Amino acid sequence: MIVVEQGGQCEPFAELSRFRGVFYDCLTGRRDALFELTDALLCTDGPVKTLVGLALAPEHRRGHGALYGALNRGRLDVERLRTALACLPLPRAADGRLVLAVDVSPWLRPDADTGDARSFCHTYGRGESKHLMIVGWPYSWVVALESGRTSWVAPLDAVRLRPGDDLAAVTAAQLRGLVERLVAAGQWKQGDPAVWIVADAGYDVMRLSWLLRDLPVEVLGRLRSDRVMRRPAPTRAEFALANPAGGRPPKHGGEFIFKDARTWGAPDAETKTETTRYGTAHAQSWDRLHPELQQRAAWRDHPSKLPVIEGTVIRLQVDHLPSGGDPKPLWLWWSRPIAGPADTDLAWQIFLRRFDIEHFFRMIKQILGWTAPRLREAEAADRWTWLIVAAYTQLRLARPLAVDLRRPWEKPAEPNRLTPARVRRGFRHLQAKAPTPAAVPKPSRPGPGRPPGSKNRRPANRYDAGLILATGEPYRRPAHHKIGTKPRRTG
Repeated sequence: MIVVEQGGQCEPFAELSRFRGVFYDCLTGRRDALFELTDALLCTDGPVKTLVGLALAPEHRRGHGALYGALNRGRLDVERLRTALACLPLPRAADGRLVLAVDVSPWLRPDADTGDARSFCHTYGRGESKHLMIVGWPYSWVVALESGRTSWVAPLDAVRLRPGDDLAAVTAAQLRGLVERLVAAGQWKQGDPAVWIVADAGYDVMRLSWLLRDLPVEVLGRLRSDRVMRRPAPTRAEFALANPAGGRPPKHGGEFIFKDARTWGAPDAETKTETTRYGTAHAQSWDRLHPELQQRAAWRDHPSKLPVIEGTVIRLQVDHLPSGGDPKPLWLWWSRPIAGPADTDLAWQIFLRRFDIEHFFRMIKQILGWTAPRLREAEAADRWTWLIVAAYTQLRLARPLAVDLRRPWEKPAEPNRLTPARVRRGFRHLQAKAPTPAAVPKPSRPGPGRPPGSKNRRPANRYDAGLILATGEPYRRPAHHKIGTKPRRTG
């Protein structure tokens, strides 16, 4: 059940009611059907398996035809909804700063030949834990993380990646717009700690840091274990002392090879922390390390001299993993050039909170049914994605109002430790008390439809996945994918 009568519960209920009103105003076409579809998504018992099944929910007072018509032909003011999400109360780290996590999650559609704008998505764990490229719609998500172990996040933005899109460029533009909205909403003010952006190994965190260098952000991301970094170049005095005969000063310092401990040298900071899940966490950091950029790939069209992007490299080694697997070392790169022992501990602890976004992906896919609909158009998939964001945000706002409706076989949970799925169980009681701006549907008769036995004279177009890029150019195999190219450094 949901409790709203107590005095301490009035403010969360008012915040939820305000957001529902703003969300309804963001729906500019077929708003009543889209709003009721979102309510049905929140109030349906159990996981959402099919889209048409939501039409049977009492909260959805329209027919299944209106449901599909709203997704295919409805309109949504995305920018206004993004602004509304940025103005809501957001979770923060222990020191009061905002921590944003970015990641890509695919909506797999391998058999949808009539679906446009599909591209190849990287998946893992399908088919004997293999890395597979499956056709679908990849979405770039940005969420705000909480402090401590939790399955809650605050989704703030979602962008569909088109075939051939530059992941770093799209993510940088996405984060730039989000940070500007957060600053305009008063979530960050001059003098506040910098906003942290946490990314996994699939992102070029150095380039991401360079593209966002004029914003109050710091980028923290995981690196592959076969990377090679460079130390700072020696000063002219140091070079003259080491080379009396003269010569051209180098642009980069010595190599720092992740797989060769002989090149590491003494760490600038080193800490050991006792944890309950990982045993002893041994962290080491080296200051002012940068990659040696080349005039190719993403930096091919750089207009000036290639920059030197310095940061702190952190190596984390733990005793054991909760799953019992092999605890391999974790390598991180932080855009802050110099970090002390306390900063090093804070960095790897905040990075571990990045995995909370995996709980969010599991929730929206397995419970809310984000990837359940078999939609044809990519624009309809975008509308459904934003309905999922609005539904999850309502669950987050209803979190202080919920009482645990656990199953007999489930363990009791404290009110402030309820998962999003448990909060959803009692949302129907809250929806009955909250204002519903959607109008009552008018009675109507269905159209005649296509006469029985007649052929479809307007067959749907079929698209080849990934062959036409976002720029309109045909796909070409990258040069570094050809046989015989120089392999990556291994030691």
